[in-house]
Amino acid sequence: YLAAVLISGVENAALVGGLSAIGAALYSIGIPKDSILQYETDVTADSFLVMARGPQEEIARAKEILRPINPARLDIHPGVEAATPAEQRVAATG
Repeated sequence: YLAAVLISGVENAALVGGLSAIGAALYSIGIPKDSILQYETDVTADSFLVMARGPQEEIARAKEILRPINPARLDIHPGVEAATPAEQRVAATG
């Protein structure tokens, strides 16, 4: 899934001014631009970006698994890219 998103981002990078290929890929799946800018900054500074996708219960579980490592950010992006009503994404950097 992530490979397809990254390929889409490379193809769409020119369409979304000011974003890298990974930023354009995140934008193409509906991540808000202000979050993308922070994620790009974090990744450039050698941090990791971890994303989880699934129903609300799985996102809650992913959040609990990630919380003990004290991520710099732990964001939930509901309704991203053709998600079912109960589906959300969580992203953590650190």
